[in-house]
Formats: sequence, C-alpha cells, structure tokens
Amino acid sequence: MDNNTKAALMRTACKVRMNIIESVHAAKSGHTGGSLSSADIMTYLYFKEMNIDPDNPEMENRDRFVLSKGHAAPVLYATLAERGFFDKEELLKLRKPDSFLQGHPDKKHTPGVDISSGSLGQGVSAACGMALSSKHFGLGFNVYALLGDGELEEGEVWEAAMFAGNKNLSNLTLFVDYNGLQIDGSIKEVNSAEPIDQKFKAFNFHVISIDGHDMEQIEKALIEAHSVDKPVAIIAHTTKGKGVSFAENQVSWHGKAPNDTEYEQAMRELKDAYDKI
Repeated sequence: MDNNTKAALMRTACKVRMNIIESVHAAKSGHTGGSLSSADIMTYLYFKEMNIDPDNPEMENRDRFVLSKGHAAPVLYATLAERGFFDKEELLKLRKPDSFLQGHPDKKHTPGVDISSGSLGQGVSAACGMALSSKHFGLGFNVYALLGDGELEEGEVWEAAMFAGNKNLSNLTLFVDYNGLQIDGSIKEVNSAEPIDQKFKAFNFHVISIDGHDMEQIEKALIEAHSVDKPVAIIAHTTKGKGVSFAENQVSWHGKAPNDTEYEQAMRELKDAYDKI
C-alpha cells in the first residue's frame, strides 16, 4: 500500500468515526464503543476491498457484507453514508420513528444493507448462505461478515463455522472485532471463547491475526485470504471506543451516547487526528 492510499483511508476512517459520533449524539442512544473499534475495518472494506456501487446497491454480482454484531449499526450507517449510499444528513435521524436508520440494520428500507441483523450469532449463518449461493449459481461475489468477540459465545457461530468449513466456502471472510469487552464486562470475565484462533482452525478455517486499526495489515490479511482455498477468519485486535480518549477501553461505552460536552470533545479529538494524518 502506498502512503497516499494509506493516508486517504485513514482520513476516511476519521470521517466515519465523526459520523458515528454525530449520529449517536443526535439520537441520544446507540452503541458507540464497538462502532468506533471497527471503523478502520469497515473503511477498508467499503472504500478499497468490496465490489459495490452506491448508485446500484442491488447489483447482482456485488460483494455482500453482513454486520453480524448488528447493534454496531452506527458504524455501518456511518460508512454507507460516507461512501455515498445515502445523504449524510440522514445520520442525524438515527433511531427516530420516521428514519430508515434504526437501532439494527434493516435491509428493506436502508440502501446498501444486505441483510437485517442484530440477533447475535445469526449473521454467520446468513453469510454462509450468501457465500454458498454465490458458488452454486456461479455469481462470483465474495461475502464478508463482522462479528463481535462477545458474540462468539453464541453456539450458532460455531454451527455456521462447521458448515463453512465443510462446504469449503473459500469466498467467505469473517472479521472478529476483538476489542476484549462486551456489554457486561471483559470477555474473560463473562464467558471467554478463547482460544478463538484454534476454534476456527478446528472448523477448517484459515486464520489470520492482525492489528485491526492498521490499514496495511488489513490489506495484507485480505490479500492472504484470497490466496487460500478455505473460509477465512481474521482476528482483528482493536480498541473499544478507538479515537475518543474517554471512551477507549471503557466497557461503559458499549451502549452509551455522548452528552453535549462529550460530543464536543470527541469531535475535537477526531478532527485533530484527521488533521495530523
């Protein structure tokens, strides 16, 4: 990756984080921490990796994305708006009764959303179905899914992993947003799924571990993913609340929106980060 491309992606990730803060502040609710932690992954997927067209969001051979941790909808909406699927002004209507941007993704009403999601554990099953259909009908598209590390406590994740490995869904790539925190505390305190890498390997996945905030590592992981004939799990080590100092590594920011003072500080920090790139 050349320096100009890396800088452009990093600036876009800053914009995505600003969009997240704008939307959850306007809504006075929403899942901030896990949205901020996954902004770099989402930015790379939507601005570099995936075959998509904001002017034709239902394009048949488009790559598909499944936000399995559907409560992190603010990062999906922030990314879609930044990519041009809908006007960024819509972000200020997050969770409002007349908005198509609800607390969990809604395929029926939101441009760019490939599946309604939010019941934890089910997203991988849906992604497997998409990947299988792509192979069966020769459509050639790839499928990407983003899971939370706490979500791995759901048994359906591993049933779906078994299926993906058994059917050799080499067009399926899973990202685990491994920030170490879930709604009730750290994953170690609640119900750790460790060792995550060994579990995926046991289901015949190719496993890659990266810094989920490093664009170059994200790119190298995806290049590697396309070079193997297996489903791939990318364990992305991230920081919950990334980019906002008072939210970083704070479990209290799992499902909390900033007040006016916190909003001003968060936006100031993100703008400063943008300017330094």
